[in-house]
Amino acid sequence: MNYRHAFHAGGFADVIKHIVLVRMLTYLQEKQAPFRVIDTHAGAGRYDLTAEEARRGGEWLTGIARVMQARFSESALPLVTPYLDIVRAFNAPGRLEAYPGSPLIARALLRPQDRLTACEIEPNARRQLIDALRRDSQARVVDLDGWTALPAFVPPNERRGLVLIDPAFEQKDEFERLAGGFAEAYAKWPTGSYLIWYPVKSRRAADTLARHVAGAAAASKPAGKCLRLEFSVAPQAPGGPLASTGLLIVNPPWTLAGELKTILPELEKPLGQGGAGRFKLETPKP
Repeated sequence: MNYRHAFHAGGFADVIKHIVLVRMLTYLQEKQAPFRVIDTHAGAGRYDLTAEEARRGGEWLTGIARVMQARFSESALPLVTPYLDIVRAFNAPGRLEAYPGSPLIARALLRPQDRLTACEIEPNARRQLIDALRRDSQARVVDLDGWTALPAFVPPNERRGLVLIDPAFEQKDEFERLAGGFAEAYAKWPTGSYLIWYPVKSRRAADTLARHVAGAAAASKPAGKCLRLEFSVAPQAPGGPLASTGLLIVNPPWTLAGELKTILPELEKPLGQGGAGRFKLETPKP
């Protein structure tokens, strides 16, 4: 699978991933102690939804565009509003022409004592990200392969924080590299939180990854907790576009599972394609 993010920015997978990212960072804000966000495959930072890449796929039209227009219950609205407010901040009132990637979403939630390390090796994407974060003393863009950076940058000096692992899945062995890279990093920083994204095109690959990640977390002392979320907008057709997205959350905030049980049912209808979407939230077994 080749997941070039400019073609998919603002699609359903971004919506799910970024809502979870915002909920996790919001939880980290509750303590005064500083935290660090490490984004191992950061991307360009900001995506133009009017550009050729975004128009070609048009995934944002069935993703963030629908969610911006959706009505949420009194219980879900406060949980999704911080994410939607960040997206609105990158657009003129009443317009939707730009979508922030994970490093800019994370940057929007940093307090003065917090820091961001964003790794990006692709030259064009790195240049755009540097432009977006220029002269920002709290954010650092690193020209380093994410798989090299993953074990190198943990544990951070802040001792609290979140590692986002969101590779492009351009190589056949990406699932294996992801499992191994996480295990190496987790062995060095078992008290950090990790948010791992993966595409659900192969059930065997997705299940194997979940077992390996849960196993690495469970083997540590103290044992880490793992939460697995998959969200499907339609049945996955062989050779068709991505229809199901997955997240593995290691050491999730204790509030997160309950929040997701409130949010996710209200995303099934707006994000569903040809019918309602569906989600699965579980604790994976090693």
